[in-house]
Amino acid sequence: MPAHKTEPEATQASTNSDTSTLEASKQRTLAAYVKSLGLNQIQRHIFLCADQTQPKCCSKEISLESWKYLKKRLKELKLDQPKDVQASCIFRTKANCLRVCTSGPIMVVYPDGVWYHSATPEVIERIIQEHIIGNQVLEDYAFLVHPLPETFPTSVSDYQAMEAARTQPQ
Repeated sequence: MPAHKTEPEATQASTNSDTSTLEASKQRTLAAYVKSLGLNQIQRHIFLCADQTQPKCCSKEISLESWKYLKKRLKELKLDQPKDVQASCIFRTKANCLRVCTSGPIMVVYPDGVWYHSATPEVIERIIQEHIIGNQVLEDYAFLVHPLPETFPTSVSDYQAMEAARTQPQ
């Protein structure tokens, strides 16, 4: 057996090295996003049906007005980034469609699992003040309360094991 690597072996070793360097670079980039966005400190995640491809629950203009208002208010109230005095933050995501095609814009707050209809800027202000800050669901706009389970997997392998157990025939 030769002491030196053959051409295919050398190419494979180089490819493996390039792949691991690329993976390490991706991991560093992702870690920077986690830190800059405070992803590991998210307390709640708000989804708002906005900028729909095919508007059904409300007009695209109304949904975009609501989206702009939500972004602006979370920023003004400094709820969108973790701080030293508040180690949590509220994350927001614009959803093309939340599949409830009536009485929009539709908004859902997780992990609380509270679904709101008619999420106009005026209603969003109430949701922020009463639900997000005051921890009180707006009964007059909430049409479903279905919280996420309190037990979450703590790692990717825990999640995979949980999924495997869930899909096993009983």
